[in-house]
Formats: sequence, structure tokens, C-alpha cells
Amino acid sequence: MRSLNYLVSCILLSGSLLSCAQTKTKQTKPMKTEDVSFKNLDTATFGAGCFWCVEAVYQQVRGVIAVSSGYSGGKLQNPTYKEVCTGTTGHAEVTQLFFDPKQVNFEQLLEVFWKVHDPTTLNRQGNDVGTQYRSVIFYHNATQKELAEKYKKELNASGAWDKPIVTEISPFTVFYKAEDYHQNYYNLNGDQPYCQFVIKPKLEKFEKVFKNKLVK
Repeated sequence: MRSLNYLVSCILLSGSLLSCAQTKTKQTKPMKTEDVSFKNLDTATFGAGCFWCVEAVYQQVRGVIAVSSGYSGGKLQNPTYKEVCTGTTGHAEVTQLFFDPKQVNFEQLLEVFWKVHDPTTLNRQGNDVGTQYRSVIFYHNATQKELAEKYKKELNASGAWDKPIVTEISPFTVFYKAEDYHQNYYNLNGDQPYCQFVIKPKLEKFEKVFKNKLVK
């Protein structure tokens, strides 16, 4: 835990004039991927602000086999992006991961989660504001719940942040995959201003700190 403050300070997202909801999205076709066998893979679901950012980060982690952007934690069935953006459906923008536990474990994924966003800002990451951008871990089993709560408690006790962590830790219920144009967003829309000025710098900082865990 001694180096945690340094790591956290290196990659917290700085303020920006751009927000996820304000960005004009290019209507791209979903990326064609080879069939993935989900046998022997585990699942994790995280919300840490705009799902474009979180997706781009976890796509770089060795052992993460598939990543999808979507919505969880709300009351409306099959919500659209437009509906979620109103902040009234109760959903959070989340990234769902399928990972190989032989290559990366849930605790390591939590380490990335805590360090790529500010978990002390309630319903906000940078200029992305609303309950849909809340910091949240939707756990899939008792082990994930225990690890998430333990990590959160230790981080609060360590004084890594000046303010208390507000990350929600809730049981996973259902994941609604977001519209096709949200999937693999950074790789398909890297020239968009939000990608250039928000996601790209965040990825560069992430790659410096987690270079030993990268796919490349």
C-alpha cells in the first residue's frame, strides 16, 4: 500500500471541457470479432464514468478476453442510451468483462478499477455528471463482494484520497448491452475530440503504470 498514493495520483482523470454525453458519435458498424469461447472465463462488471473510457482501458489488460459496454443497476428494461443519459432510469454506464482467471484475477482487475477514476466524486467523473456515471462495482459472487469491500475499506484507511470513497458495491442483476456504435468505441472513433482529449491521455497514463499487465 506504500506506493498507492503515487499510483493513484498518476492516473486520476483530470478535468476536461468535453463530456461523454455531449460527444457526437459516429454511427460505426460493430467490430467483427472471432468467436470467443466463454468456457472457464469469469465475469466482472464495473462502472467508473463514461463506459468508452473504461472499455478502452480494460481492452489493454492481459487476460481480459472480451469487453462490452452497457447498462446495469436500473429499473427500466432494455434501456436506450438516450434514456440512460436522462439520469432517471437508475442505470449506470458499465463495462462487462470476461476474463481468464489463469491470467488475471479479480483483485488485479479491482486494482485497475480503483486507479483509473476518482471514486470519491459522487455521480461524477470530470465533466460527465449524473447517476449514470457513478462509481460502482456490481459483484457476481460472494468472493467478488468480499474483495471489493475489503479493498474499499483498506483504501479509505490508507488515506489515498482526501475524501471518502463513495463507490457503490451492489449485487449484479442484469446487463443490457449498449447500442452497437458504443462498442469498441475508442478503437473505431479515435479521431473524435472526446477520444483525443479525454480517453487517449488516460490510456497513456494507464499504460505507463500498468505496462507489465498489458496485452501488447
